[in-house]
Amino acid sequence: MTLFVVCGKANFTNLSRYGEYSERTYRRQYQKSVDFISFHAETIAAAIDPSREQIAAIDCSFISKSGKQTWGVDNFYNGSISKSQKGLEISVISVVDISAHQGYTLCVKQTATTEHQPIPDTQPTVKKKRKSKSKAKTEPVISERVKGYLEQLKTTRAHLPAAVKYLAADSFYSKKSVVDGVVALDLHLVSKLRIDADLRYCYTGEQKPKGAPRKYDGKVDLSDLSRLEFGGELANGTKIYSQVVWHVSLKRKIRIVYLVDQRNPDKQRVALLFSTDTTINPLRLYEYYKARFQIEFIFRDAKQFTGLCDCQSRQQQSLDFHFNASLAALNIAKLKQQQSQLDPGEDSEPQSFSMATYKRLALNGHLLERFISMLELDPTLIKSHPNYDSLLQYGSLAP
Repeated sequence: MTLFVVCGKANFTNLSRYGEYSERTYRRQYQKSVDFISFHAETIAAAIDPSREQIAAIDCSFISKSGKQTWGVDNFYNGSISKSQKGLEISVISVVDISAHQGYTLCVKQTATTEHQPIPDTQPTVKKKRKSKSKAKTEPVISERVKGYLEQLKTTRAHLPAAVKYLAADSFYSKKSVVDGVVALDLHLVSKLRIDADLRYCYTGEQKPKGAPRKYDGKVDLSDLSRLEFGGELANGTKIYSQVVWHVSLKRKIRIVYLVDQRNPDKQRVALLFSTDTTINPLRLYEYYKARFQIEFIFRDAKQFTGLCDCQSRQQQSLDFHFNASLAALNIAKLKQQQSQLDPGEDSEPQSFSMATYKRLALNGHLLERFISMLELDPTLIKSHPNYDSLLQYGSLAP
């Protein structure tokens, strides 16, 4: 509850100002080991009915942090400035309620510092193209981090709801090692490809009686839509084309969905999505990838309202506790908002979630309780006053 009412940064000093314990007590509590993943799973089970359509989503987020002694400090990609920066990184696996357009954190893990391997001092030959030093440095680092993301997914797999069969991720995860790892866990990956991805049409014609069977029927050229199946049109006019093709790098058949937005004739916008499930409906694939963006809203709300970037400690256990506490608070806020909805029997649209409003209501309630306690007022008389709800809603963005 303290994370909802604290003003300013959610560090130990401010937690002691708004909470019931001293700064030293909060520091000690943050050093304890807690089974957060089970707690997150119970919150999700209470928030999402098992019969509802849901998927998993995975993504990383950059956490600004300085200091040479902070655990996990390294160079990580910062999407807000589109380049690498020194700080921390967390990897989050969430569960997304498709119909409610709401995401919940299931597992958060800090990315460990990667040992940088020395670059071998070899002279390039004429036949072999020389790689740049920056690429040679980053390739082993990315490979090690991908292994960490897969280990996190393996640990989390048993806690995913039974209804989850798909994992949505951005284009960074469109790697063979990730795809193979996801499929091995009995999940299908929904992600994004480069427009120039090396794809081949699968040969479906009659085979010759002799020789090796023919597998491919030419390279996929996305400028020629005649060989793609028209999958429908979105409300904004974007057209969907789909086909089952062979991905050369992934070494497997995939279902691709090619999105073409021709609303601006001078600048056509396109995107290429894919899934390892070749039987998935193209529109469903698009909906699943669009639902992936709920994890971005988790990062946004946690950073702005529950102090995701405000940990005052440098120790690994304390950092892990803080990240989990921040995202757990966000999960609880969403659950509380859902439980406060109107009677489910009524024919009404669910209210959109606003963390800013929820935090404002929590702070107002906290201040009113303090006034009642410190001024020795009758709580029953105060809370039954017709203007009490107006005070509680004061400053909120939505009623």
